[in-house]
Amino acid sequence: MMIGIDTVKIARIKQLKERFGDKALTKFLSKDEINLAKSISSVAGFYAAKEAISKALGVGISSECSFFDIKLHKDSRGAPFFTLSQKLIDKFDITDTSLSITHDGEYAIAVAAIQAKKQQIKALSH
Repeated sequence: MMIGIDTVKIARIKQLKERFGDKALTKFLSKDEINLAKSISSVAGFYAAKEAISKALGVGISSECSFFDIKLHKDSRGAPFFTLSQKLIDKFDITDTSLSITHDGEYAIAVAAIQAKKQQIKALSH
């Protein structure tokens, strides 16, 4: 099981949108995701979610995992979930995923859990 967490100050995302409009959001969200996010708090939560997911994979947002390798969705009850590009599914042999997003005061927080047959193993130096 791989777990990632991220927190984002909602005001940071709000300022980004005020300065650059929806074009700023297209740097990390698809059109469908922008439509799904009904508020700036949701947009911040989506940003945190993508960061948390990339951290759970152990690669962060990078050449190995772009914002667009991760697609966010909501189920019929409004609960968030995500899908990954085939490239990531194959690389990590992913078998299950889970996502939780919350907003509290000035912050959006996301936690992602990913079950995979191939996990990133990091050597510890002593």
